[in-house]
Amino acid sequence: MYRYDEFDHRLVSTRVEQFRGQVERRLSGALDEDEFKPLRLMNGLYLQLHAYMLRVAVPYGVLSSRQMRMLAHIARVYDKGYGHFTTRQNIQYNWPRLEDVPDILQDLASVEMHAMQTSGNCIRNVTADHYAGATADELEDPRICSEIIRQWSTLHPEFSFLPRKFKIAVTGSPHDRAAIRVHDIGVAVVRNGAGDTGYQIYVGGGQGRTPMIAEKICDFLPPEDLLSYLESILRVYNRYGRRDNLYKARIKILVHALGAEEMRHQVEEEFAAIRTQDSLRLPEEEMSRIEAYFAPPSFEDLSADTPVLDAARAASSDLADFIKTNVSDHRMPGYKIVNVSLKPTGGAPGDASADQMDALAEMTARYSFDEIRVTHEQNLTLPHVRAEDIPALYESLRAHGLASANIGLVTDQIACPGLDFCNLANARSIPLAQNISERFADLKRQHDIGALKIKISGCINACGHHHVGHIGILGVDKKGTEHYQLSLGGSADENTSLAAITGPSFTENEIVDAVETVVDTYITLRHEGESFIETYRRCGMDPFKEKLYGTD
Repeated sequence: MYRYDEFDHRLVSTRVEQFRGQVERRLSGALDEDEFKPLRLMNGLYLQLHAYMLRVAVPYGVLSSRQMRMLAHIARVYDKGYGHFTTRQNIQYNWPRLEDVPDILQDLASVEMHAMQTSGNCIRNVTADHYAGATADELEDPRICSEIIRQWSTLHPEFSFLPRKFKIAVTGSPHDRAAIRVHDIGVAVVRNGAGDTGYQIYVGGGQGRTPMIAEKICDFLPPEDLLSYLESILRVYNRYGRRDNLYKARIKILVHALGAEEMRHQVEEEFAAIRTQDSLRLPEEEMSRIEAYFAPPSFEDLSADTPVLDAARAASSDLADFIKTNVSDHRMPGYKIVNVSLKPTGGAPGDASADQMDALAEMTARYSFDEIRVTHEQNLTLPHVRAEDIPALYESLRAHGLASANIGLVTDQIACPGLDFCNLANARSIPLAQNISERFADLKRQHDIGALKIKISGCINACGHHHVGHIGILGVDKKGTEHYQLSLGGSADENTSLAAITGPSFTENEIVDAVETVVDTYITLRHEGESFIETYRRCGMDPFKEKLYGTD
């Protein structure tokens, strides 16, 4: 994984000391909140309903055991003993004291982490496929491209005050696990007819109050032109993006207003003017230098046969369930990808305690070449585990409450912090997710239902990605009471689709029953082997709507 060089260390250390001085001036009264707000936001510090919230960047979701231990330390010493992993592969702490934040940032810097560009109208943390470097269908490791983008975009002076926040995601596989088409820019690694590797570029996707799917504006971009092309997109956006209306400021609105062809024309015109600039052209030696950080670990030469794992699976139905949902194939014989669910029955999606993070750090070092990933679906992934180690790893996970066998199932929900923490929210998300989790707690029933993604947002800002949930739930305020709008048919993979609203919203007491009605309707409609989203796309909204609201 990437290691800081001397410039990274100096930049992050300098930033910590700058913010320490700013906090001291705020605490002394030399700065009022209006003056302090832009300074704290540039360091990932929000002011929420009850306390400050610190969002820590995890570039493309990759952590070492040393970094995970530091996250546990911060949760234990400075917060209330837990952290919340987010849909941008970051981690948030909901209860830090303002006077402690400079020390937190200093501790983070000691393990090559920071909180810069996790808020504000700048290029945010770059996200990527959490199976990077491990899956057989990968054309190129997306962490290489993501790290290049991270270095280019960090404190970029031209793009530090964009019309609105800007999000970039990268996938290295045809199967999109990074949701690239609901990002401002989506980058997909592809190969052309000559067998050369390059990038497809999508622009103008996003969720929020006006959800849109990104348009493809470049079929094949040579790697050396990546930064020139991204800079061209950002320049067009910076020039024409609306700054007069907060709700129309995202690039998706500009792409929609111009049309994809005109957006492509504008970008290509800018690209033609800047592509020859040496400062933006990626030399081969620099790409090789970055690529070397992501060289594969020292895999053993193992057989594809896994007799130890097969015997353990045959002896334990619990382990068999875990393998069925939480373990994926690895590109190397004898290795597996192990996903760790942060969605126990009745738990808050994405939360992990300090003790659990310490335990995960130990497992990362012991079983996965010292690497663990944060997924955009608020889970964790150990990317390189020997198949024969899975029984022992499973026992360790189970001992720490981390062995829920529900990845991709109905209880593996995404949920934003909602009204329990967020001052933008209209309704609570976490208690609803907990109630749904308890309603569908029977693991046999979950496995019978099969793949089903429920995504919950507490307001129209869509931090819980409800627009791309197979079942999406949006919290709304109706005359001071919490209601929930239900939508169906969303997806964030290579077949991205936006969910459609079923009809009138449901009360807090009705919404879990409504979700169960949708699930039961799917069970009666499905064909043999058909998933929820496949059934919905075949049958459409009508049969679900009829069951939810009855006929006229």
